[in-house]
Amino acid sequence: MLLAVGYFICFQILGLVSVRWLLPRRRPLDRIWLGLSFGTLEMMWLPAGFAFFGKFDAWAHMLALAVGGGIALLCWLLRDRRSLRGWDETESALFRQMLWFVLPMTILGGYLQYTHVMRVDDYGNWNVGQSTYGDLPMHLSFITGLLGKHFPADYPFYPGHRLSYPFLADSLSSSFYLMGCTLQAATTLPGTYLMALCYAGVLILGREMTTGKKTILLAAALFFFNGGLGFLYDFDQAAGYNATGGLRVLDRLRNILEGYYKTPTNQPEPNNLRWSNVIADLMIPQRTLLGGWAMGLPCFYLLETLFRPDLRNKRGDLRGLLLLGIWAGALPLIHTHTFVALALSSMGIMGYDLIRGGKAQGWTRGEILRRYLIYGCLAAVLALPQLIGFTFSQAFQPGDSHPSFIQFQFNWVNNPSGNGMRDFYIWFYVKNIGLPFLMLLLAAAEKDSKQRRLFSGMILIVLAAELIRFQPNEYDNNKLLYLAWMFGCMIVSNWAARVWRMLKGLRGRGWMAAGLAVVLFLSPALTIAREWVSTYQAFNASAVAAGVYAREETEPEATFLTGTQHLNPIASIAGRTIVCGPDLWLYWHGFDTWERQMDLTRFYEAPEENQDVIEKYGVDYIYVSSYERSSYEVDEAALERNYDLIFSNSEANIYQVKQEGRP
Repeated sequence: MLLAVGYFICFQILGLVSVRWLLPRRRPLDRIWLGLSFGTLEMMWLPAGFAFFGKFDAWAHMLALAVGGGIALLCWLLRDRRSLRGWDETESALFRQMLWFVLPMTILGGYLQYTHVMRVDDYGNWNVGQSTYGDLPMHLSFITGLLGKHFPADYPFYPGHRLSYPFLADSLSSSFYLMGCTLQAATTLPGTYLMALCYAGVLILGREMTTGKKTILLAAALFFFNGGLGFLYDFDQAAGYNATGGLRVLDRLRNILEGYYKTPTNQPEPNNLRWSNVIADLMIPQRTLLGGWAMGLPCFYLLETLFRPDLRNKRGDLRGLLLLGIWAGALPLIHTHTFVALALSSMGIMGYDLIRGGKAQGWTRGEILRRYLIYGCLAAVLALPQLIGFTFSQAFQPGDSHPSFIQFQFNWVNNPSGNGMRDFYIWFYVKNIGLPFLMLLLAAAEKDSKQRRLFSGMILIVLAAELIRFQPNEYDNNKLLYLAWMFGCMIVSNWAARVWRMLKGLRGRGWMAAGLAVVLFLSPALTIAREWVSTYQAFNASAVAAGVYAREETEPEATFLTGTQHLNPIASIAGRTIVCGPDLWLYWHGFDTWERQMDLTRFYEAPEENQDVIEKYGVDYIYVSSYERSSYEVDEAALERNYDLIFSNSEANIYQVKQEGRP
């Protein structure tokens, strides 16, 4: 672990000095956050970049560190020679806010990472939380399966097809794993760090986009503790009594804290509550989104501070524009939705700036457009190879994929598959987002140029997410909507502060604020409390033992024939390739797995008559666990006659394919 942490710290230092040399006139906390983020970006991209020419191994990481040092040297040669901006009271105020907000939120995030990422109990079982039960095994298969691979790699659970899912957030954990961290630490440590970068980033962005000290914290609270009026569905009869005389509210609380997806922010059925809390249901389980937000927020910050009229620098700040273009261009393989949201936001803000022209500080439309083109063209040049080679190839691939990922569909999940709206349009968002949605509508009526510029940054994202379904899972459009809502939180905070000042002198103002806080934060608080106490067993100790055996005793390039269970120790723990994974993931990635599933069935149930399956997929090992035994009528006697049993315990058997049986 020490080697991994030391390697990570080296990149953090390189990022800090690079940003310090390029952007010395930024505020100190801004520079520190940008530098740490840039170092993390380099650690994501540079080892992976060398893996496109070799393998994702120790050599790739050594070369990556050397190139990171070269980038820092280049930043020194191109350094801005202006004096370093010093610390002032404004920095002290934000630093105190970070202590009050970022530190406890990071502790919360670290605890949830620990409990939700294969927590090992006293009996050797690996446990997860409610929100990570479904997707974490997929991310673990990427983390373990990328080691030693030449990029672009195949899906570890669907070989023969390029891994087009953005994987650099997972490869960051692969780097930690490669350097000696346990699988749990390799996943938890960078996950917690990325959460800290997100918390700090929203505060720093709030300082630029909101109007006061308290609005910074309010904007961050609205974003991270998002939730709507779902608690009304849970407590609409909370004051009543049941037949035994007990308060129903206790039963309802128990249902929230113990039920499976019964929280006020996530009840698709029956209440159409879909505005999931970003901490519980996005940042913890969706590691690609977490990496995208951590790397995307610096781009939104640079976009705001480089182009906002009152901050424009007549010297052009070319270094900042180039940094923004490179950073934005690196996003698609980290998180494509963040890249798309940034592109849409940039176009919206550019349109607003061009319409207003040079009304501030003497900038002409031509000068404004030139700066946007420098940033946009550089980002496009870097992003297009990723989009063409990965994103587009998956979205538009012929054959066994869906006819098209991209389709017209109005109103997101409120209009499932375009078959009709479940709730009245406005009510859907009122009950899901809550009172801040109404505040946002009221703020839109204000004549405030700064607020309207923020609206321009969110409007194209909202329109795209509301009119286009970007992939088979329509729910995933929320990955765009949440970044639009980040702008909305800034707008609502500014509007709320204005109303608060207007109510000065009203004796009930404090009580009004307290009641409003309950309405705003009760739903997310209950949701996070549910994740705090949730625990589910993912792998029992015997399944872990099978996965560890496969990892340590079989060849890294070996292919296993297993069932299609999503809790698969061969893929997630051993990092080995399996013939076919679950539709829980593959369907939403655009694959039709029917043929492979039929091949699995016929082999497990009649191995001797279906040897062609072994040859067809180049199978080296056959895995038979409780899942395979319950899903197929496995002819284990035939497997024992034809293959060598090399591992057996109460959970699983592993058979090795005899060499003479291979083509």
